[in-house]
Amino acid sequence: MSFLSVFADSGPSIHVAPGVDFVYHGFNVTNSMVWGWFIILIMAVGLGTLARRVSVHPKGGIVQYVEAVVSFVVDLVENAFTDKKIGRKYVPFFVTLFFFVLLNNWSGLIPGVGDGIQVHGHPLLRPITGDLNMTLAMGLVTMIVVYAASIKEIGGFGKYIRHFFIGSPLNPLYLIIGLIEMITDLTRALSLALRLFLNVTIGEIVIAVFAYLGGLLAPSSILSPITALPFTLLELGVGALQAYIFVILGVNYLAISVNSAHDHDELTEVESVAAPKKVVAAKG
Repeated sequence: MSFLSVFADSGPSIHVAPGVDFVYHGFNVTNSMVWGWFIILIMAVGLGTLARRVSVHPKGGIVQYVEAVVSFVVDLVENAFTDKKIGRKYVPFFVTLFFFVLLNNWSGLIPGVGDGIQVHGHPLLRPITGDLNMTLAMGLVTMIVVYAASIKEIGGFGKYIRHFFIGSPLNPLYLIIGLIEMITDLTRALSLALRLFLNVTIGEIVIAVFAYLGGLLAPSSILSPITALPFTLLELGVGALQAYIFVILGVNYLAISVNSAHDHDELTEVESVAAPKKVVAAKG
C-alpha cells in the first residue's frame, strides 16, 4: 500500500482480502494475481537482461548490486549443506524465490499499488505477499520442492520418513517424538505463509494509519506523505528481511533433512567398519 492512499472520512481504507479485477471464462482474476504476473514479467526481462551483462570484470550500476545479492544467496544455500555440491543444485530455485518475494514486498510501496487506485471498491493492484491465498501457495510450492528434493537426496521415501526418528520407531518414546516431528513438519507451509502475510499486512496498516493522521493535520493531505515516509522506509528493510527469512527457512528445512541423513549414513559406515575390529579384539 502506498503512502498516497485514498482515505475515508471515518479512517484509513484498508483492504486485507484480495479483490476481483475481472473474470476470465468463469475464473476470478484478483488484483494480487495481476500484480504477481507483472512482477514475474519484470523478473524475466530485467534479470535476464542483467544476466547477459555479467562479466568477469566488475561493472558498476545496478549489475553490481544484483551480483552482490545473488552471491549472498548462493553462499547462504551452499553453506547450509554438509556437501556443498548438493546445495549448488538448488541455488537457482532459492535465488529466484528471494527476488520474487523481495520485489513483491518492495513493489507494494509504489504509489498506485494498493488503495491508491481503486475499482469497484477494492484496490486495482495488490502485491501477492499481502494476499494470504498467494503466500499460502508460495509456502506450499516451497515445501513441495523441499520434500521432493529431500526424498531425492536422501535416497527414497522410506529413508526420508526414517530421518524423523532419532532412534528405533519400535521404541514408544522415539515413535511419539518422530510423529510429533512429522506433524510439525507438515505445518511449515502454513508457518511460512502466515509469517510473510502478517508482516506485510501489518506494515500496510501502519503506513495507512500514519498517512491518515497526516491528512487530519492538514486539510489538503499534504502532510500524509511526510508522516508516512519513515514507516515506508522502514518497510523497505522489513521487506528485504522477510524475503531473507522466507528463503533461509526453506533452505534450512531442506538442509536439515539432507544433512541428518548424510550424518546418519556416515555413522552407519563407521560402525560397520569398527564392528569387525571389535570382534577380532574379543577373540584375541
